Amino acid sequence: CLTNKSEELSNSTVYFLNQFNHTLTCFENNLQGSTHSLQLRNYSEVCKNCREAYKTLSSLYSEMQKINERESKAEFGTHLCIDVEDAMNITRKLWSRTFNCSVPCSDTVPVIAVSVFILFLPVVFYLSSFLHSEQKKRKLIL
Repeated sequence: CLTNKSEELSNSTVYFLNQFNHTLTCFENNLQGSTHSLQLRNYSEVCKNCREAYKTLSSLYSEMQKINERESKAEFGTHLCIDVEDAMNITRKLWSRTFNCSVPCSDTVPVIAVSVFILFLPVVFYLSSFLHSEQKKRKLIL
């Protein structure tokens, strides 16, 4: 978060915090009704109008994590500074729990298709082995 062990914030941290403020401002501007009580209601305007701001902030956070991991491979358990971590936690909690918005996962359909295919493989195997094998007729002794 700091530049070369000084007391100034790094450019990436300043940019992230600006994006964080932009996202929170978007949330506030698109709330339907009073901003003081966040009761359960329809937040579709927030989800629709702030999706790009949220996705930008989330991808920026992911990029900062990747850079941090590359730079500090020797140090085990290093994380981004607490301000950035806390800002992203707040944003994700608001987005998913409070506003009940979700970014649809694009790989759900292929995962379901592959799972169904694998699930039916044993059925197809046993059915085909039953149909293609010679059935021995048993003689009943009475």
